Amino acid sequence: MYSEDVADAVRHGLAEAGVAAVERKMFGGLAFMVRGHMTVGVIGHELMVRVGKEAYGDAVAQPHAREMDFTGRPMAGMVYVAEPGFRHDAQLRGWLDRGLAYTSTLAAK
Repeated sequence: MYSEDVADAVRHGLAEAGVAAVERKMFGGLAFMVRGHMTVGVIGHELMVRVGKEAYGDAVAQPHAREMDFTGRPMAGMVYVAEPGFRHDAQLRGWLDRGLAYTSTLAAK
């Protein structure tokens, strides 16, 4: 299950950035695929952001961020962000930028 309000905020943020994303239900939530790669998603009222292994340490150190352990073990390069960490447009944009920065390094599928 996922928050439609959070999903709408992500849709709006991606549209403002001029990014075309395909939505796919995944991980019990909603994933936003950019160039064929999961970039950011919504589970409940939280974001999941794919930041990559190199940016992981910095991302998980940010306020309201934590390791993504959906399967019971940490998923390398992925973080959850609680709602207070993306409540403001600038905060959300920062997380979207992190996800987009990583997936832009990957070959399009």
